[in-house]
Amino acid sequence: MLSIVQAPNSVLAQVAKPVAKIDKTLLGLLREMVISLEGATDPEGVGLAAPQIGKSLQVFIVKYTPDSPISTFINPKIESFFDEENPTKSHPTRQSKTTAKAKKKSGIEKGVQLEGCLSIDKIWGVVKRHYGVVLSYQDEHGTQHKRKFEGFMATIIQHEYDHLQGVLFPKRVLEQNNQLYRSSKNKKGETEFEEIEL
Repeated sequence: MLSIVQAPNSVLAQVAKPVAKIDKTLLGLLREMVISLEGATDPEGVGLAAPQIGKSLQVFIVKYTPDSPISTFINPKIESFFDEENPTKSHPTRQSKTTAKAKKKSGIEKGVQLEGCLSIDKIWGVVKRHYGVVLSYQDEHGTQHKRKFEGFMATIIQHEYDHLQGVLFPKRVLEQNNQLYRSSKNKKGETEFEEIEL
């Protein structure tokens, strides 16, 4: 299993290079990315970009739920964003149980979900993402797609797409004047969040 690169490794700050050809080497890389993503358990990962395993290529994968098949995105391009009609509608995330336990202790506003990253250990933040995206991309077979994604899937895509532009989520947190948090486990094994003073 390939190790997940940790910030501040310089590969995470680079704009990734387009994939010129989908060949055995790239398919092997995709297999390694799947193993690395599925091997991430604390926290569980929902997406992984090639720069996160040290490869500066325009590729990311998404596993929306524990039972979802892996979705592959090669040379993705966000064509447009859109926002939902009902902004109060909640969208569960894979971290929802963790944040729910922590809210009483951390003062995190009810209903707010924290974004994290497998390349930035124990750091979380509030990022306002667009509700939906229209994305063009190739799959692992080289087939070209243009699709609309909504809700949590769109959030994951925006996070992973940022990786390909050399942008990590704390930059988005700071741009939006939101709060960063550090997580830790208490004596009961529950996750707690503490505000990071900036």
